[in-house]
Amino acid sequence: MVAGTLHVVQLGANRMADMRDRATYDLSEMKDRLRAAGEDIVRHRIHKEQQQAETTYAWNELEALLTPEQWAMLDEMIHIPAGPFSMGTDSERANPQDRPQHDVMVDDYWIDKYPVTNAEYARFIVSTKRRPPLAWDDGVIPAGRYLYPVTMVSWYDAQAYCRWEIKRLPLEEEWEKAARGTDGRRWPWGNKIDPKLLNTYYYVGSTTEVSKYAEGVSPYGVFDMAGNVSEWTASDFEPYEGSDAPRELFKPRVMRESSDPVDRGMKLAEQVEVLGVYKVRRGGSWKSDPFSTSSYHRNFSLPHYASNFFGFRCAKSTTD
Repeated sequence: MVAGTLHVVQLGANRMADMRDRATYDLSEMKDRLRAAGEDIVRHRIHKEQQQAETTYAWNELEALLTPEQWAMLDEMIHIPAGPFSMGTDSERANPQDRPQHDVMVDDYWIDKYPVTNAEYARFIVSTKRRPPLAWDDGVIPAGRYLYPVTMVSWYDAQAYCRWEIKRLPLEEEWEKAARGTDGRRWPWGNKIDPKLLNTYYYVGSTTEVSKYAEGVSPYGVFDMAGNVSEWTASDFEPYEGSDAPRELFKPRVMRESSDPVDRGMKLAEQVEVLGVYKVRRGGSWKSDPFSTSSYHRNFSLPHYASNFFGFRCAKSTTD
């Protein structure tokens, strides 16, 4: 038992050492880069309770946000051919929900070359009168962030946008194939992490323009499939066939005030299982550790949650 315990401790130490070695900023700066746990969820809840914000954009103002060339760039989609690919991983160091590796057959489809940007989402807001994201003060995109990915959007917001574009959210297998191709690579560019190829681990401290990391594109030429924003997919968070992940992992839970009087007095909370499903998010983000940006890594959230590192892109079937 002692030997086993020491082995587990050593594995944990090795993982933390590996993360420190891969860090793209001085870890002593972390306190200046972190947000309080759950802060974005609370802010979004308050935002949802507010009345709809009035946007100040008119259609001619929207078109003036970007050049015609930039608008055309954002309209680009990448065709992903039909065929099998290796999904997931057999790595013992990966999270349990990412295992096992298995072959998946995917029909051909199209996927957005870039994550949906603030400028694109503004057209949706003006057209549908939907509530703007919380990050926009008075319904206006922060100056200079027109080509940054839209954030603070729930799964429902993302789904509504894609439908408005006559598209849909990608299935997680479609997202993963577009990100890593068919050779089983770990990241869009290969099997070694390279901080110059993505925005992650608080190195930048916020999102970045969607076209910034041109050298970090996927084998198909899709941008930002690692880092920047963690992207919603259409898929429910369920275990892969043959998964050894604990089933409790896939059951939605929320934080509630503890039922224990002593814990309540100490302002402690407890996790409570709720009805519903988690939705899969992919790609890691500007906040993620390097492991979470692996193309096979599966993250998850309740669909009504939103945060300043949640984003999305759209897809469509070739038959649409």
